[in-house]
Amino acid sequence: MAKGIVIKSTGSSYLVRTGTGVLECKIKGNLRIKGIRSTSPVVVGDSVTVVGDQGNWLISEIDDRRNYIVRKPANLSKQLHIIAANIDLALLVVTVSHPETNLVFIDRFLATTEAYRIPACLVFNKTDLYDEEENLYLDGLVRLYSAVGYPCRRVSVLKDEGIDALRGLIQGKVCLLSGNSGVGKSSLLNRLYARADAKVGRISDYHDKGRHTTSYSEMYDLQDGTYIIDTPGIKGFHTFDMQPEEVSHYFPEIFRAAAHCRYYNCTHTHEPDCAVQKALADHQISESRYHSYLSILEDAGQGKYRTAP
Repeated sequence: MAKGIVIKSTGSSYLVRTGTGVLECKIKGNLRIKGIRSTSPVVVGDSVTVVGDQGNWLISEIDDRRNYIVRKPANLSKQLHIIAANIDLALLVVTVSHPETNLVFIDRFLATTEAYRIPACLVFNKTDLYDEEENLYLDGLVRLYSAVGYPCRRVSVLKDEGIDALRGLIQGKVCLLSGNSGVGKSSLLNRLYARADAKVGRISDYHDKGRHTTSYSEMYDLQDGTYIIDTPGIKGFHTFDMQPEEVSHYFPEIFRAAAHCRYYNCTHTHEPDCAVQKALADHQISESRYHSYLSILEDAGQGKYRTAP
């Protein structure tokens, strides 16, 4: 028996780093019938117990998770997709163009990190590619999200700009690296950790979209207590099990304004004396963030994403 951390998941097997080395493990059968309704009950970052002997190792137990980040699979099944567990900082890699990252995607990701109490940072990559208009738009995004309370970092992997500042931010933390396909996550990982040797893909000229280059989640040890969990690129981010009355809690600026609403159960859509509507009219809440709030609220109200039993 040994304790360890899951550092790679391929869906059918797992690599677990223990005090004596890295073991390739399978899941013990009864883990699948403990009420864990996810696409995989074990994820990268999990602290686990391993039993067995040489060549036949099994993960027999998963320790309680400090936190985790989750989304709904694209098929909207009853199972959820846990991306990773026990995270100190979630890094969402964003690009203004080549390809463009949708703001609703950003806000859904950030709302999920709020729901699961994971600090988040936006990493704006490929700054060397942007023209004057795109840089002005980037300036606006940085002002917007910084005002909400999210740290923002501008980086250019190609020109090695902003990399040292990012290293300082992640020092001593277990960091999740996420984002759409094509935003440069693998290139960024390779710059932060030369031995990662993450596969880098090309952007499709026709669609200006990224192609998946990372197939499985994997944790990389950058030394000095710093770890990066690289994850496959994702196209959409469907929130999971958010109740309508809770959605505003996951938008910090809306939550702050809501304290002054006339009704305690205000949905901030049509009620009189709604402080959120007033803040929106006064440009204290951005229209893009409010639109993202409404999109999640609509999903939650219609029960679009079925809650796992």
